Amino acid sequence: MAPSQDLCHQIAKVFASLTYSCGPLIRVADLSSKEEKATHRHLLAERPDIVVSTPGRLRTVLADGTLNVRESLRCVTIDEADLMFTFGFEKDLKEVLKHFPPVHQSVLCSATLEEDVTQMKKMVLRNPVILKLEEPQLAVGTQLTHYQIEAEEVDKAAILYTVLKLKLIQGKCIIFVKSVDRCYRLKLFLEQFGIRSCILNSELPIKIRCHTVHQFNQGSYDIIIASDELMAENPALVKKKSDKKPSTKQLLQQTEAESSVSRGIDFQCVSCVVNFDFPSDLNSYIHRAGRTARGQNNGSVLSFVGIEELELKRNVEEFLQTLSNDAEFSMKDFNFNFDEVEAFRYRAKDAWRAITKISIREARIKELKMEIFNSEKLKSFFEENPRDLQTLRHDRPLHTVHVQEHLGDVPEYLVPAALKPMVDIMNAKRKKKMSEKYAAAKKRAKSDNPLLVNGIDYMKKG
Repeated sequence: MAPSQDLCHQIAKVFASLTYSCGPLIRVADLSSKEEKATHRHLLAERPDIVVSTPGRLRTVLADGTLNVRESLRCVTIDEADLMFTFGFEKDLKEVLKHFPPVHQSVLCSATLEEDVTQMKKMVLRNPVILKLEEPQLAVGTQLTHYQIEAEEVDKAAILYTVLKLKLIQGKCIIFVKSVDRCYRLKLFLEQFGIRSCILNSELPIKIRCHTVHQFNQGSYDIIIASDELMAENPALVKKKSDKKPSTKQLLQQTEAESSVSRGIDFQCVSCVVNFDFPSDLNSYIHRAGRTARGQNNGSVLSFVGIEELELKRNVEEFLQTLSNDAEFSMKDFNFNFDEVEAFRYRAKDAWRAITKISIREARIKELKMEIFNSEKLKSFFEENPRDLQTLRHDRPLHTVHVQEHLGDVPEYLVPAALKPMVDIMNAKRKKKMSEKYAAAKKRAKSDNPLLVNGIDYMKKG
């Protein structure tokens, strides 16, 4: 079991690849999608050896008799256990456990296990053995570098625009914000400067989200904007002891959305994680930072820190001090001279103010319509033409804000003196690439011209 459809799809895909050589001997069924009962019944009719599902979906198929595991279940694995318990899956799990045999093995997995889930662990486990992996929660040493920029709301957008436009961040990047609206605000902002990005939005169809992650891993996009703090957008879903508990359906929707990005999803070869909005707690920072510096790869985390977030930053630094066994450890200051990029700030402020609540709402509706069309109407076409699916991009401009073409270019006089050599190299590479592209197009047009014979244009006068 896993808390989100995205994570379930990823787990099922990994199982399928691991058991590929086994053929039909080991079958895997993913029940997390919102399919019809007949579809689930068809999947389970083949008696799969491994079933992957969210708690809510598993509860449904067990309750209606579509799945019966009383005599066949051997092992239950719950991924992201702290998130599963903390956000109110207690009722679903209690109902699911009623259908399990009395003797089976249970495994809870998570990068963080909080003390407040002790009672929930007792519900699932009997005489548990805790296995702690020796590797730290985050990469240590020079493999993962933590940077900070102290900036308030009015300056964060300008700094991010400057950093991305001047290529101070190289490689693939995930930008985290605190709400879905902020995702679209930032995308529309970057769009005005010709910086393309895509959004992982829980409102979009699950297949679109999985396809977006797949293309990001394949290198089709360099920037993903994501939110893992849906509670900040909808405080009514926050669990409080003194308030009435929200319904399981509300909690399921909130949890699947909240966990779809920073929790568990396998982003590959991410060079940098940018905390445009500083995470609300230590666990969120750990999960965000864990998207980079994976395996033997190096990575960095760049966090924007406001005055109100200094206490949160100190908590993170205390954790990093313990992790690195260095009592004096602190986040490095990102070498950024505000005076040298003052001209960028004027551009950014105007662009940021141009984004209104109406334009954000229109952007959300527009993208949702486009992606639903791609997901449903073209489903059969892509099944017959899988290669064409690779051409489906999710970083298209939304154009709900007026875009001034000249903002996409950075005049030479705006570039700081220290960065001019690097910018000149990038411009030279871009010009060379454009000239090669133009030459190839010209050659292709010439070869396709039916009036040319042996390179001679007989229609040309003279």
